[in-house]
Amino acid sequence: MNAATTKTNHHSDQPSVKISINKVGLDRPRAWLAAGVEDFRRATVVSLSYGMFWVGLSIAITLGAFTMGYWYWLLPMIAGFMFIGPLVAVGSYGISRALERGQVPNLGDAFGSWKPHAGQLAMMGVMMMIFFLAWIRLATLLFALFFGFEVPSPASLYTALLTTSEGLGMLAVGTVAGGILAFGAFAISVVAIPTLMDQDLTFMEGIEASVRCVARNFRVMLLWAIILTLCVLVGVMTFYIGLALILPVLGHASWHAYEDLVRIEPFEKIKS
Repeated sequence: MNAATTKTNHHSDQPSVKISINKVGLDRPRAWLAAGVEDFRRATVVSLSYGMFWVGLSIAITLGAFTMGYWYWLLPMIAGFMFIGPLVAVGSYGISRALERGQVPNLGDAFGSWKPHAGQLAMMGVMMMIFFLAWIRLATLLFALFFGFEVPSPASLYTALLTTSEGLGMLAVGTVAGGILAFGAFAISVVAIPTLMDQDLTFMEGIEASVRCVARNFRVMLLWAIILTLCVLVGVMTFYIGLALILPVLGHASWHAYEDLVRIEPFEKIKS
């Protein structure tokens, strides 16, 4: 079963493509993960190199935050990773697409796959950054509400988060509020970014396809969002090292999720 809409050609009143959203079962996330692992196995060197790039960048940002005295931004920034994760996965989409075309992936596929659709992907980046900044602002307000405006030491802050009513309250409220924001970002991007890489569409058409996908497969996509969140959390808990493997695998899996969920056909083919 699928739901469909059409994209109209900007120079004609005739729709040029039909975008269909497939209905899938709760077993599909496991299949997407298996396909992601297989893509990682087939392109281990390139995928691992791409993952290590983001690990190195994450470590550099963390060290810089401590060095410059902005360590208190680390927790909301790490939690906010889910808002920009779909953009981080762009290189993995390029690797998976190269494998499907029978090509041997290289670093150009990982780091340059965004170029043909740079404008629309940049607009998606702006949308995701809006969510990220909203989360940072919310996290700042929550901290001021529960702890005031005085910044404690790292040891006392993290102890207070887990042992005081103020800390536990902030974690509870922040988790709920952040989860709502994160799922909103997930809903507009889960298939939007791979769609924009694969098709000549606008970022709004990609967002529309993504939202329809989540609406049509809500339970499946909620499960997928939980899996993505837990996997990234495990990677962060290994001091980012685990992300070298986790990020590429999740990116490859997300590409296969897109292909399973979205079908785009030329309108001329449909009429014939």
